Amino acid sequence: MDNLLNAVVLLLNFLVVPALAYGSQLALGALGVTLIYGVLRFSNFAHGETMSFGAMFCILFTWLLQSWGVTLGPLPTALLALPFAIIATALFVLATDWLVYDYYRVKKASSLIFLIASVGVMFIMNGLVRFIIGPEDRNFADGARFVFTARDFKEWSGLAEGLALRSTQLITIVTAIVIVAALFWFLNRTRTGKSMRAYSDNEDLALLSGIDPGHVVRIAWILAAALATIAGVLYGLDKSYKPFTFLQLLLPIFAAAIVGGVGSPVGAIAGGFVVAFSEIGLTFAYKKFLAYLLPAALVPDGLVQLLSTEYKFAVSFVILVVVLLIKPTGLFSGKTL
Repeated sequence: MDNLLNAVVLLLNFLVVPALAYGSQLALGALGVTLIYGVLRFSNFAHGETMSFGAMFCILFTWLLQSWGVTLGPLPTALLALPFAIIATALFVLATDWLVYDYYRVKKASSLIFLIASVGVMFIMNGLVRFIIGPEDRNFADGARFVFTARDFKEWSGLAEGLALRSTQLITIVTAIVIVAALFWFLNRTRTGKSMRAYSDNEDLALLSGIDPGHVVRIAWILAAALATIAGVLYGLDKSYKPFTFLQLLLPIFAAAIVGGVGSPVGAIAGGFVVAFSEIGLTFAYKKFLAYLLPAALVPDGLVQLLSTEYKFAVSFVILVVVLLIKPTGLFSGKTL
């Protein structure tokens, strides 16, 4: 019985909990992509850099608060800086919309033109981030590192395997639940949210109903900026902040959005966890897990790792290709904003 419990704890510690945290980050990122696609009908390739931009602002505000001696005790100071980072990122994104995308909306440009424009915005944002904060790793997580450590768990349970829960993992999961619940409440219960859904379903009919398209677009960008900033900060707290990482994250984020069905908030959340569990599950070494469940003579010599960790992002690409080939509309097609 102890061997079975040890095997379960091992999976929880190295696969399930990290995948839940990573999936929460991808889900929030994919929600931003879905929101922009649902309202503005184009794939925003600058979303990864928006996450990086928001995380950068949060780091700068965190440093400022820390220099004033302001902290949150056991919680990361970044949580206190997060609202200011959201405001700064939203202002930048709105300025980008006014300077770039609004021109193409007036010209009634195709979605492809918007996509290409977003690639240009992506490179500009990437250059600005590296110019302002530099390309180095930034670890800005302070406060208590663990909710409980592996040693604490071993002493409590008496098992050979330990289970550690980092405070950033718990904060990530709880924050994602709160943000997703708040977003769904906003979209389904408020007048502005209902206007966004109507505009997403039928733009012409929404205009005839008196909905202000400019207001809907601005709210969509603000929400996307907030989601991107929160996702970027949570990822940076859980791992570390490095500008180049967020460009790589664009692939799993888009994979999550497409798996669930672009334009579907429910699909974005589901897709985030599908991609996260696939990436971590396929690159996890199962040798020790099998050693707890099998007789010693049957335990394999190798790591029993389906893919090396270097191919983690390749999993997202394969998932993306498979979904586009089998069901390009995604798992939750038809269930849009």
